[in-house]
Amino acid sequence: MELHSISYFIAVVDHGSVTAAANALFIAQPSLSQAIRTLEKSLGAPLFERAGRRLELTAAGREFDATARRLLADLDSARARVESVRELRTGRLEIATYSTFSIDPTVELVRLFKARFPGVLMHVIDVNGPDGVLEALRTGVAEVGITRPIVDHPPLQSFSLRCQELVLALPPGLAAALPDPVPRADVQDVPLIIDVDAVMGIHDSPNLLAENASNVIIDCVQPTLTWDLVRHGAGATILSRAVADGQLAGVVARAMDPPAYREVALVTRKAPWSPAAAAFIHFITTAKDDC
Repeated sequence: MELHSISYFIAVVDHGSVTAAANALFIAQPSLSQAIRTLEKSLGAPLFERAGRRLELTAAGREFDATARRLLADLDSARARVESVRELRTGRLEIATYSTFSIDPTVELVRLFKARFPGVLMHVIDVNGPDGVLEALRTGVAEVGITRPIVDHPPLQSFSLRCQELVLALPPGLAAALPDPVPRADVQDVPLIIDVDAVMGIHDSPNLLAENASNVIIDCVQPTLTWDLVRHGAGATILSRAVADGQLAGVVARAMDPPAYREVALVTRKAPWSPAAAAFIHFITTAKDDC
């Protein structure tokens, strides 16, 4: 049974005759008559009986009429939903990331994408570090991840996204004893409250840590706790300038000499992607900053 045959059947019902339906559909009357006969044969029952010049539905025809109209309505609805997703009037996108990148750059990336595609529901999933991002992608929990660049993790791929300028955020008392900018060698004498795993993703990170990371006084993966400890004078931390300027009132943000950067990547499974994921990847990577 073909869909056009169902449409032809409904046209005959609505117009009352094959001739009128054929004229409305702009097809030859014999072609329409043959389509109706083929449909009746496939269903195993006559659908019409003649009543004067009009065709009337048989009992089987009345039953099929209701079913056919529901089928075409459901098909139209399905097409509309698919088209809506394809054009990103609706859709859903799961993004996996972790504390290091939860504010910078995730907040800004989500804000920009939602401004362009407001109908897409975005679900940001908090995972445990870079390995958590990779696991979420491999298992299908998320379609894209925001993390540090990866290598040798098939079937995943990594797109360079941007470089974060990293600064040393210090309590005022600790900052007073240091030059501006802070030489890398001097950072090794600063008591640090950091997520050691995150710092290891920084370019030339060994230059920021003393031997055996002895200047790390607290290894903390919770950003808000780290910031509170810095505000209360417990030590300094290393974070992106965007976070330091936007989140840590009352502390001093110092650049390092030479400057320190951390590369951020967008990681995904290989295509095909959902329409929402494909749009996000294109939208974000075309606006990326080079390191």
